[in-house]
Amino acid sequence: MQKTNTIMGTDSESRLRKDVSTLTVDFIKAVVEQYKNNQLKFATENLRMDDARSIWFDLPTLKAFIADVENQARIQNPDITDADLGVRMYYGAYPENMENPDVDKEYRKRHTLVMIPTKKEKNESGEVYNQDFSPVDSGASNERLALTAQNALAQNHGKLSPPLATLGELY
Repeated sequence: MQKTNTIMGTDSESRLRKDVSTLTVDFIKAVVEQYKNNQLKFATENLRMDDARSIWFDLPTLKAFIADVENQARIQNPDITDADLGVRMYYGAYPENMENPDVDKEYRKRHTLVMIPTKKEKNESGEVYNQDFSPVDSGASNERLALTAQNALAQNHGKLSPPLATLGELY
């Protein structure tokens, strides 16, 4: 990942933003092609379906999810810092006989992402690691994600392509 300097402007002022994350277009093309030619091809041929190749989230949804992670984590621990928090993205696939009114039936069997909050922890030997947790489940031991809970703070409702049109996709 390259870091470049970019000038960001507003109506009243411009400011220099350092360390903007960028990737070369050649790298993006290479990793997307690698995925399409291997994992997507394998899944599509073996499932005999046109699996999703991308997922899209609108910016307000992503910002709200991040704000929820920060706010809920601080309710449990006011001393937690942004550097202690993160998001792990799990690859998943919708069940074939899914009964969820929030998810389109065309998504059945297609892959997706599930975003789960993480918090830095240390094990007995002092090794730092990122632990999945649910800041809305105060009853979970060490604020960890309780796998027996009914709900966990998570995000999944992106738009899959396909089944949606691939308009606007460059890679």
